Amino acid sequence: MDKIKVGFLGFGNVGTGAYKILQETGNEISHREGFEIEVKKILVRDTNKKRDVQADESLFTDNIQDIINDPEISIVAEFMGGIDPAKQYILSALENKKTVVTANKELMARHWPELEKAAQNNGAGLYYEASVAGGIPVIKVMSESLQANKVYEVMGIINGTTNYILTKMSEEGRDFHDVLAEAQRLGYAEPDPTADIEGFDAMYKLSILSSIAFHAKVPIDNIYREGITKITAEDIAYGKELGYAIRLLAIAKKNGTDIQARVHPTFIPVSHPLAAVRESYNAVFIKGDAVGNLMLYGRGAGDLPTGSAIVSDIITACHQENNHRYTTFYNENKASWQVRFEDDWETEFFIRLTVKDKPGVLAKIAGILGKHEVSIASVIQKDHNKDVVPLIFVSHHAKEQSIKKALDDIGKDEDVLQIENVIRVER
Repeated sequence: MDKIKVGFLGFGNVGTGAYKILQETGNEISHREGFEIEVKKILVRDTNKKRDVQADESLFTDNIQDIINDPEISIVAEFMGGIDPAKQYILSALENKKTVVTANKELMARHWPELEKAAQNNGAGLYYEASVAGGIPVIKVMSESLQANKVYEVMGIINGTTNYILTKMSEEGRDFHDVLAEAQRLGYAEPDPTADIEGFDAMYKLSILSSIAFHAKVPIDNIYREGITKITAEDIAYGKELGYAIRLLAIAKKNGTDIQARVHPTFIPVSHPLAAVRESYNAVFIKGDAVGNLMLYGRGAGDLPTGSAIVSDIITACHQENNHRYTTFYNENKASWQVRFEDDWETEFFIRLTVKDKPGVLAKIAGILGKHEVSIASVIQKDHNKDVVPLIFVSHHAKEQSIKKALDDIGKDEDVLQIENVIRVER
């Protein structure tokens, strides 16, 4: 039986998860696949560090050359994250004709073309299933199971941290900062949570996912991004009253050659399948012309779920040793001239204002919205028995730029004390 030797770059949470899977299910994998996978070397910063997983000390090295220059190692699995030094290590591996498996969404989103060219030029493979949605095999589904479809919409919860925070805020009526602190204590959020709560993590993943879905490169520079830091318990409460749940959604839609890609907090009807996705779980909702609606759901992060995706890619790479597949669309740092990215998409909007409690204010604001071709689907006006009251509008479908112009005018009105929040609505 052939033995495939693998080198690990990094041995953190996901690396140890992948190692555990190979140790615990190695015999089953060998029986099913017809070859044995052996981890030969593991690159770490500190070879003397005590670890939670049992592994022979001889496996560990702090010298990248022990992996790059080892002719027996044919596959390198990268778990380091970030750009440097991960990018240089991966390029060195590819230039030495070693196939690379990675979970590094930022690196793939920012430098995918360069990495793929290095792989192709050296007859190596580049696999990245684990870079999006952890253990959910969404990239394989997109590239290997939906070839008969024109996928025209992808909408997903692809960041577990923000979904955990919004779930707790929604179900327990708690403040954003309170839940964030809890998420950090529990390990769901990093000490510096910026990448998650400001939408960067979801933006990187959407770039990869939508590029594959639409067979056209979607650079991160063409993705609108907005985080969850402005969402309040009041927004969520009013949303519930209107029949909505709130999620940070990564949304991409394609119509002909027009593409829109955006990451932002979104209200969705409580009946929508994504509304049932709670806490740190992920889900991707796909619309195709032949398959119709399809949703993939599961753990979006964690040692074993993401490790499962890594091991799956290692197995795939072994089977395609001399026949690796590469993207066939225009994959450069800038998008192809054949596609156009929208910044004036059309959707519904939730608008929450604080206004003076006096006759005619509602009619005046409705008039401003109407002037900018924004029609009103529903209104909530609460009586606080004070001089000011909250006023909530939900629009019918309206253009993004029309809403912005209307809000500029509304904000200048002396009876409008504050534009509290604007949240997009999808169905």
